[in-house]
Amino acid sequence: GGERPLPIDLPGQLGDIAEDAHRDATHLDEATVDGDVENRAVDEGDSGVALGERTEERGMAGPERDLIDDYVQRAGRTGRPLGIGPVVEHEVEDKKGGGMIAEADLLARAIPAGAVIVVLDEHGDVITSPEFAAMLSKWRDDRQQDVAFVIGGADGIARSLRDRAGHAISFGKMVWPHMLVRVMIAEQIYRATTILAGGPYHRA
Repeated sequence: GGERPLPIDLPGQLGDIAEDAHRDATHLDEATVDGDVENRAVDEGDSGVALGERTEERGMAGPERDLIDDYVQRAGRTGRPLGIGPVVEHEVEDKKGGGMIAEADLLARAIPAGAVIVVLDEHGDVITSPEFAAMLSKWRDDRQQDVAFVIGGADGIARSLRDRAGHAISFGKMVWPHMLVRVMIAEQIYRATTILAGGPYHRA
């Protein structure tokens, strides 16, 4: 008892999604100079999940979105008794086409103050699922305020933001589409909660 919940944030850039006609823009609670800010809270029972609003123009529906929503909801339900979560997606869009620097500025604004910053980068560390679970557990036990997993745009994450990150994680040397990276990090967060809970989902 007495453990402080560990909120998990997923700031992501929309730029490369446009190439596949996938648009899922969110507003944050503060106005930005170069990007929109909108937000939708969804009642998912015990999951405590807030997801970005999907509109007719920008909405992305499909198997990737369904998988992300499913894993985020599962992570919320499994993680809550462990003091991990809720998981929240924040999306930003560089409407002025300012490139990586502008994207990094928008992403930085989406990261909660005092958060542990983890960038998802092909040059990052390749770790196992139990190691990832142990990282979440340690941050929770250290009473970290938030953890933010940052997903960049098509050109990656600007050095200015990467240098602020305390950790970099890679899903391998191959390049993955933005939405699949979201699916994978959402699944790994859920998997981590099941590992910490001693559930049967993860099989080594």
